[in-house]
Amino acid sequence: MSDNIFPIYDQLVSRQEKEDFLNQQGAVFWLTGLSGSGKSTMAKQLERQLFNEGFVVQVLDGDNVRSGINNNLGFSEDDRKENIRRIAEVAKLFSASGVVTICSFVSPKNDLREMARRIIGNEFHLVYISSSLKKCEERDVKGLYAKARKGEIKNFTGIDAPFDIPSNPHLTLDTERDTIEDSTASLYHYAIKHIKKS
Repeated sequence: MSDNIFPIYDQLVSRQEKEDFLNQQGAVFWLTGLSGSGKSTMAKQLERQLFNEGFVVQVLDGDNVRSGINNNLGFSEDDRKENIRRIAEVAKLFSASGVVTICSFVSPKNDLREMARRIIGNEFHLVYISSSLKKCEERDVKGLYAKARKGEIKNFTGIDAPFDIPSNPHLTLDTERDTIEDSTASLYHYAIKHIKKS
């Protein structure tokens, strides 16, 4: 960090005041899993449900982040790491303002998710969206697996790049066994316990 940068830690409006004003607790729910596992669908469904109940909530998703603040990044190992680092920093800012933040990212490696956890802190909740590669390929909503199989996309997670199954997630949801709706309901029940003011 430059010697000429001075982060503001003593804000005039505290996190506690913001959370009291919003009547909610800031938190980050980090959804990880293969492409096609249902992460983005569940993130959007959870956002709608929480918003309808009066919560201030924001979804950060791979496509909207990579078309904006991370549009200068590719998919090399270094770029993937920088992608997750920036996302985690943004999520931390949202959470510190009392906003419920739902992150939907493949984030395939344990070290990437651990970096995000370190940046975000105690408000970080890792949610593993479990579904087999076979099932995700059957869904292939965006046609990405088909392109990866043809060699049109390199370093695609699950095909020619690895995915580390989280060893200790806060919550695991199996979208191959359960419907997206049932999985989202389980995610909602978990989330509500961590964002409602007591």
